[in-house]
Amino acid sequence: MPFAWTAVHLANIVSSAGQPDRDSDSEGERRPAWTDRRRRVPQDRTSSGDDTCSFSGFRPATLTVTNFFKQEAERLSDEDLFKFLADMRRPTSLLRRLRPVTAQLKIDISPAPENPHFCLSPELLHVKPYPDPRGRPTKEILEFPAREVYAPHTSYRNLLYVYPHSLNFSSRQGSVRNLTVRVQYMAGEDPSQALPVIFGKSSCSEFTREAFTPVVYHNKSPEFYEEFKLRLPACVTENHHLLFTFYHVSCQPRPGTALEIPVGFTWIPLLQHGRLRTGPFCLPVSVDQPPPSYSVLTPDVALPGMRWVDGHKGVFSVELTAVSSVHPQDPHLDKFFTLVHVLEEGVFPFRLKDPMLSEGTVEQELRASLAALRLASPELLVTFSHHVLDKLVRLVVRPPIIGGQIVNLGRGAFEAMAHVVSLVHRSLEAAQDARGHCPLLAAYVYYAFRLPGTEPSLHGGAPPVTVQPATLARGSGRPTSLYLARSKSISSSNPDLAVAPGSVDDEVSRILASKGIDRSHSWVNSAYAPGGSKAVLRRAPPYCGADPRQAIDCSSSRTCSYLEGSSSAPPATQPRPTAQKLLHEELALQWVVSGSAVREAVLQHAWFFFQLMVKSMALHLLLGQRLDTPRKLRFPGRFLDDIAALVGSVGLEVITRVHKDAELAERLNASLAFFLSDLLSLVDRGFIFSLVRAHYKQVATRLQSAPNPAVLLTLRMDFTRILCSHEHYVTLNLPCCPLSPPASPSPSVSSTTSQSSTFSSQAPDPKVTSMFELSGPFRQQHFLAGLLLTELALALEPEAEGVSLLHKKAISAVHSLLCSHDADPRYAEATVRARVAELYLPLLSLARDTLPRLHDFAEGPGQRSRLASMLDSDTEGEGDIGGTINPSVAMAIAGGPLAPGSRASISQGPATAARSGCALSAESSRTLLVCVLWVLKNAEPALLQRWAADLALPQLGRLLDLLYLCLAAFEYKGKKAFERINSLTFKKSLDMKARLEEAILGTIGARQEMVRRSRERSPFGNQENVRWRKSITHWRQTSDRVDKTKDEMEHEALVDGNLATEASLVVLDTLEIIVQTVMLSEARESVLGAILKVVLYSLGSAQSALFLQHGLATQRALVSKFPELLFEEDTELCADLCLRLLRHCGSRISTIRTQASASLYLLMRQNFEIGNNFARVKMQVTMSLSSLVGTTQNFSEEHLRRSLKTILTYAEEDMGLRDSTFAEQVQDLMFNLHMILTDTVKMKEHQEDPEMLIDLMYRIARGYQGSPDLRLTWLQNMAGKHAELGNHAEAAQCMVHAAALVAEYLALLEDSRHLPVGCVSFQNISSNVLEESAISDDILSPDEEGFCSGKHFTELGLVGLLEQAAAYFTMGGLYEAVNEVYKTLIPILEAHRDYKKLAAVHGKLQEAFTKIMHQSSGWERVFGTYFRVGFYGARFGDLDEQEFVYKEPSITKLAEISHRLEEFYTERFGEDVVEIIKDSNPVDKTKLDAQKAYIQITYVEPHFDTYELKDRVTYFDRNYGLRTFLFCTPFTPDGRAHGELPEQHKRKTLLSTDHAFPYIKTRIRVCHREETVLTPVEVAIEDMQKKTRELAFATEQDPPDAKMLQMVLQGSVGPTVNQGPLEVAQVFLAEIPEDPKLFRHHNKLRLCFKDFCKKCEDALRKNKALIGPDQKEYHRELERNYSRLREALQPLLTQRLPQLLAPTTTSGLRNSLNRASFRKADL
Repeated sequence: MPFAWTAVHLANIVSSAGQPDRDSDSEGERRPAWTDRRRRVPQDRTSSGDDTCSFSGFRPATLTVTNFFKQEAERLSDEDLFKFLADMRRPTSLLRRLRPVTAQLKIDISPAPENPHFCLSPELLHVKPYPDPRGRPTKEILEFPAREVYAPHTSYRNLLYVYPHSLNFSSRQGSVRNLTVRVQYMAGEDPSQALPVIFGKSSCSEFTREAFTPVVYHNKSPEFYEEFKLRLPACVTENHHLLFTFYHVSCQPRPGTALEIPVGFTWIPLLQHGRLRTGPFCLPVSVDQPPPSYSVLTPDVALPGMRWVDGHKGVFSVELTAVSSVHPQDPHLDKFFTLVHVLEEGVFPFRLKDPMLSEGTVEQELRASLAALRLASPELLVTFSHHVLDKLVRLVVRPPIIGGQIVNLGRGAFEAMAHVVSLVHRSLEAAQDARGHCPLLAAYVYYAFRLPGTEPSLHGGAPPVTVQPATLARGSGRPTSLYLARSKSISSSNPDLAVAPGSVDDEVSRILASKGIDRSHSWVNSAYAPGGSKAVLRRAPPYCGADPRQAIDCSSSRTCSYLEGSSSAPPATQPRPTAQKLLHEELALQWVVSGSAVREAVLQHAWFFFQLMVKSMALHLLLGQRLDTPRKLRFPGRFLDDIAALVGSVGLEVITRVHKDAELAERLNASLAFFLSDLLSLVDRGFIFSLVRAHYKQVATRLQSAPNPAVLLTLRMDFTRILCSHEHYVTLNLPCCPLSPPASPSPSVSSTTSQSSTFSSQAPDPKVTSMFELSGPFRQQHFLAGLLLTELALALEPEAEGVSLLHKKAISAVHSLLCSHDADPRYAEATVRARVAELYLPLLSLARDTLPRLHDFAEGPGQRSRLASMLDSDTEGEGDIGGTINPSVAMAIAGGPLAPGSRASISQGPATAARSGCALSAESSRTLLVCVLWVLKNAEPALLQRWAADLALPQLGRLLDLLYLCLAAFEYKGKKAFERINSLTFKKSLDMKARLEEAILGTIGARQEMVRRSRERSPFGNQENVRWRKSITHWRQTSDRVDKTKDEMEHEALVDGNLATEASLVVLDTLEIIVQTVMLSEARESVLGAILKVVLYSLGSAQSALFLQHGLATQRALVSKFPELLFEEDTELCADLCLRLLRHCGSRISTIRTQASASLYLLMRQNFEIGNNFARVKMQVTMSLSSLVGTTQNFSEEHLRRSLKTILTYAEEDMGLRDSTFAEQVQDLMFNLHMILTDTVKMKEHQEDPEMLIDLMYRIARGYQGSPDLRLTWLQNMAGKHAELGNHAEAAQCMVHAAALVAEYLALLEDSRHLPVGCVSFQNISSNVLEESAISDDILSPDEEGFCSGKHFTELGLVGLLEQAAAYFTMGGLYEAVNEVYKTLIPILEAHRDYKKLAAVHGKLQEAFTKIMHQSSGWERVFGTYFRVGFYGARFGDLDEQEFVYKEPSITKLAEISHRLEEFYTERFGEDVVEIIKDSNPVDKTKLDAQKAYIQITYVEPHFDTYELKDRVTYFDRNYGLRTFLFCTPFTPDGRAHGELPEQHKRKTLLSTDHAFPYIKTRIRVCHREETVLTPVEVAIEDMQKKTRELAFATEQDPPDAKMLQMVLQGSVGPTVNQGPLEVAQVFLAEIPEDPKLFRHHNKLRLCFKDFCKKCEDALRKNKALIGPDQKEYHRELERNYSRLREALQPLLTQRLPQLLAPTTTSGLRNSLNRASFRKADL
């Protein structure tokens, strides 16, 4: 019985040991008791023992345990222990009853490393690596899992554990109190036959012959807690048994008496009927020594003459547990293995438990055992799965011979194999890979399976064939190859192993010979052929003893790894038994003839049986020395028939189950494809191709009636992709055979390179055409490539269903193949790769015809088809029919849903509406374009040239569009470091409206504004620690670069840059080929124009220096050979070219500058040579530079100056044009460009001052008044700058001015009724626009070369400018102006019959009018705030003493603009230099400090005369077209701003500006200033008029606002208002003024008060109708206050003024109505 016990709570140890502030214990340090330690653990840690603990922060710890408890009972049951543990975790009074024992236990706990050194297995074997035998070992403890563990035995293990439980000697007579048990493993009955197989303790030897339990003192019924571990011998016989001897140990030894006295014996025979005995036993104990031959019997047999304790009752309880890879411990498996062993040995009769087996009964028992395998324990079945499968295979291949007759167990064994595979698969369902394969079964096929009879020979005879062993080398974990990650692997079986070394494959030779061609130039017989001088896969000469593994790359090979063995091994000398069969033949046969239940089980795991067949076939060929046999003779016809039937049935299952069980159909489809792919390496290829064709026909037949054909097409696409992943895919496609029929009997070099094409009279070459189209000859010659490309063509059909997945699958299949070709060293040579590229030439036609549905990477509508439409003017798609797929051929070979006449041809006709279909995603489009570029790069240039020559104009245009799209798709985008900032800015702009409403309503204060801004710093508001909040995951999805390091991002950017360069260079090479093709053609101008546009696009995108060198060279060659492209046609190309060349002239890289300068100079020279001047280029260069400096931020002025100097040097040193004026003209142009650059420098200086920057751009634009092109350019630059600053109204005005400029030009050319008549037509939009009318006949000559030659000086250009203006007005909220713009635009669109745009225009007008209705009050739209800004001081330079009116964004406070200007000029001039003048009084410059800069800022309001207000009815009218502004300044005669009423004066200042707001700039100079001073009585009149207006507005408001009305009333009639109406009346109306000049003011003020009183009455009446019962008292108070006010005012208002006019002498009656009586008194 144990003496004491304790407990350690592991969860607490892990949690506390992982804390960072934990101190490691030193040796001997005393730790607190377990219960004390527990209290220091946080409360959430003291949970149940099943809690999961994190070991991530665990560090080594030393635990000292001091609490031990004496064990009171003889044996503690598990239930008692659990109660004690629960009490220890929640201390109760029960613990106090336990007797503590003083002791100390120190335990070191540390995390185990991944691969510990000095490790010993449970069998005490060294586990590699074991660097030093003297190192301190770490022992692995064998786990006894609580649940089933499904894992096979991969290494030998044969252990037995013995657990003595209890002994009951209470009835035993004599002194037997101190008992111990000795355990021995006996191989016989002699004491010397005890085997040393018991593992010793740590301080003893490794193995001992006997082991003892601890002595239990003074206890006749002891309980034991001991475990004995034994190593079972590999071969256990009937005599092997465990012998238990019981001893009494004497505590007081006497002389002559032994210390240990045996008091009993018992034993356990280990084998019973061939099975290992395990489990619990309750054994009787003999007092006497066992008799001879006792080991074959059990102790339960009462032997005569023996004495037994307690009358032969069971008194000793013991339990045996085995962990063995030899003994299954399952009755069904035991019986199966035993029967197979009996049949192999042929020993009859044999006892199987009770019955005796004879030759007559063994067959029946074996069949029953096969059927019963499904009843075996799943865990043990998995454990012994390799051995079970081996035995089943043996029964299939080697049928047993019983009584001289062969017993055919093939069917039963096949059924059993199906059930075993199914059970293993089900047991390991959680461990399946992505394709549903069980890794254990895959490992069996890959590593363990071998054909019976190939095992290493044990009794001499033939040398064994080396095959990989069935067991795996033991390691720290299962090898990764065990799981066979084959989802992306390529089957790489080597077909050349079937051929004599150095020769060509017979089948390939036969096919080549049938074509009747000359093989002397074929790649097959070239140096790159297998066996050639440069062959990638070389073979050793025959009979040299070389291992075929040298010729096979086993690292990527699956089938080849089966063939590992020595081909030089001679065949076995002993003939095989006649009963031997071939596994693959039997599997195919049994599968075909199997019943429904078995077939279902096999279909569920068809991949396993397919792989088993393939490996069997490969081993059969290798071991039978048949690899050199011709493929047609390798396998018998009946087997091939079975294969054909099997493939047909499985294919049918795929088709029928696709809608019932899609997952199974997908797995079956993939398994079948891999099977056929593997067979291509072993069987006749023609036979396999016939199977593939038959399968395709099956699918095609089903497609016509399938409810969802997309699913079937997807499966067939997967099938094709797997089939094409064969290692020798290229060879299987016969890439070296030209398509028949040949183009001519003896094609010459000259005929193949001539310019014969559609562009000339000769007919297209049918041979070349068939190579670039999916024609019948192409698919017959290149079978697999034809299948793949046909699948791609069907997937890209516009009418296909479920196309997004099909697109991705089909395109990625082609892409994967091209990637494998590119990385394959066999195809590294350019000539070889050109042959490979020929397999994919139809891809060019497919991509060209799919162009309308590719993703539009080029920004702008219609960009993809611009070049094609340019070339498609005359032909209307004729000649495009040559690219069609023959529907009948597609149906027969590919099995596609292309019934004759049912669908449009794949590449028929131009891109029309019917071809729109489903657009490809950006990812699929890029992948397809990569494939196209690969083919273009690697195809033979002469072949591409001949193909291009055969293309019709529309087809060629679409090809150029495709190249254009390639450039756009792979344009280098950079690292995009500011992506997140941009996203935050966008989010901020979306929230602007809500914030504007808050600011207007006053619901947001300074504190809330500060909190909001602080939240904006994080994209998710105030969510702290976003990274650790599991509920917030969208922060990771915004960009993949969040988790990437800087190095990774730089590497990605480098890869993107290289890809962009490579793509651009491929496009450039292709363009060169097309140029050579069309050089002599009649339609070359249109084609060359399209080519030049592609070149220009490539030069305009972000490119590397390498590409730019080649691209600029190509551009120079084009311009040199075809100058008419730029100088005789549309000038848009010339403008684009000049802009791009100038941009590269400003490059920081010298080589690019050199190339661009040369190109620009040659452009000028070419233009000069044509017309003796280069006005066109001069104008375009000037415009381009203006555009460049106005729009480009990172523009390098210094580098551009260097380039201009280089161009000037070229002109001076050009000997050919020295006698002409060319050099002078170049010099003039360079001078103009330098002036523009100088202005650019000024613009850069004022980059932070938007007003000054816009003024400078305005000045430059004014300077180009005589050059419409340049003025238009700068107006557009200004619009762009305004839009960038958010000034949409000003940007719209720039566009209106530009449109007016164009309208002036168009009016000079022709008088069209639908066009505006110059600037006058735009007056309703802006009165400022008349300044564009300065363009008159004397300045503008439309016929002069180079003037008004831009694309905007057309009707379409005018439409574009007006549309941009309308868009900017809409963004600025000026919807009324949008209407005016469209009034000009609509007649033009009507004249053009452009109903689509008309519909859009009227839709936008409806939106604009709707918004005007909803925002009629004006408060929803705030158009701008205006300030007068005056600059004083010499430091301001030109701005000194200048006054401007600034237009600021809506709701800008005076403090904001003041702070902005002060901060900007302080930063510019320095600290303590800038001062803000706080008042609005006139500035006396003599009183200012000359060293300082003064700024005076005043808020001004728009001012309108009375007659203007009649027309300015709406809120928009009062905020548009503003020229006059007003601000008022209060003052008193003594200089104060405010004083008493009699002395309060006011100065009203009217400012007039040069132009009306909004204008093309945000600040306009003040051109006129007018001041008026109001006397105190006039100020009082204005105040009373204002108060009266407020009362009237509050009274008449609809709907009425009671609160506002009461506020105005309280301010009008309330008694406590300072300087209220009563005080004003008392001051100015109490006395009649002495000065008659003031009589009119006095009278006017009196009338104002009368009007005021009436309005108060109206307001009180309205308020009475609005208030509720709770406000009646408040209303009565207002009425009382009004009565008091009226009584006080009554005497003041009834005073009469003295007579103003003298009476006349005529009678009063006659003159009573004469107004002359009011004549002024004499002064």
